[in-house]
Amino acid sequence: QVQLVESGGGLVQAGGSVRLSCAASVTLFSFNAMAWYRQDPGKQRELVAATTSAGSTTYSDRVKGRFTISRDNVKNTVYLQMNSLKPEDTAVYYCNGIAPSYNYWGQGTQVTVSS
Repeated sequence: QVQLVESGGGLVQAGGSVRLSCAASVTLFSFNAMAWYRQDPGKQRELVAATTSAGSTTYSDRVKGRFTISRDNVKNTVYLQMNSLKPEDTAVYYCNGIAPSYNYWGQGTQVTVSS
């Protein structure tokens, strides 16, 4: 059974940094791409960043230059380094694994940025 487990969320002050981790129970090469999404209550889930198995990356305009997605193919883990955090970055962050036949999600981790 494929599982994605996020960790690393918490409370941080504006301007601070947090690194999120997403540990997969299978090799990352099982997925065409890995991504981070976030969701505020009452809002739609939005794409934050994504990385393909070939190593290319893409970012939301709202986080470009502040967040970095990376992957460790040995540890089967994807990271989201978040710097210069703003209160509007407060959300539940979800890891997403896009496999050929299914879309997998983690349980989410809360990030709260205080002003």
